[in-house]
Amino acid sequence: MDPLCLCLALGPVAMYLLLLGAVNLSRRPVVVSGVRDTATLALALSGLFVVGPMALFLPYAAAAHFGGFVWLLLLFLYVMCVILALLLMRPRLVIYNISVDRIRSFLADAVDRLDPDARWAGDSLILPQLKVQLYVDYYSALRNVSLVSIGGKQSHAGWRRLELVLMAALARAEVPRNPRGLSLLFCSMLILAGLATAIAYHPQPAWQLLLDIAQPLMRMVGL
Repeated sequence: MDPLCLCLALGPVAMYLLLLGAVNLSRRPVVVSGVRDTATLALALSGLFVVGPMALFLPYAAAAHFGGFVWLLLLFLYVMCVILALLLMRPRLVIYNISVDRIRSFLADAVDRLDPDARWAGDSLILPQLKVQLYVDYYSALRNVSLVSIGGKQSHAGWRRLELVLMAALARAEVPRNPRGLSLLFCSMLILAGLATAIAYHPQPAWQLLLDIAQPLMRMVGL
């Protein structure tokens, strides 16, 4: 595989690991919606899809007719598939860099202010006034908690209110750094170093492929 394809495949993954490492080494919890979390993961995997399934199932007849524009069409198709998956997702919140015991205390305070009729059943929480039902899921390896919706009747407005209240509460919280973040940073730096070495030893194929991709774009904008 030429260096540019390696960069396309592994570059976004390295940046995603770098972001996760920075979040886990932070002393502040980070709250993100399930849509943003999944969209970030889809962006990190986009390069793997380009050099994998897209290249494998490339429509050569369309490529011969449209040239480099066929890659734009395939990327547009990938984006549309990701958007469709995001629209069909059930509501979810992901809280990075916090233990399940601490998030339970913050969640209990938030619930008291949002819905006095809320009730717990084990790891499940029902907020009838907000029309929110969720399950607390914990991933100990990276020390993050997911609030996953259960049941079909969910209010996106209620989930948004819960997200805003949790963000405001956790903005004042401090947590110990997660040592696992160092391993994520190390993997990211290792991938980036490998990509830089590959380009340094084989610069010509990378530049040639970059020019082949850039020429249709330049013609499209009239340059």
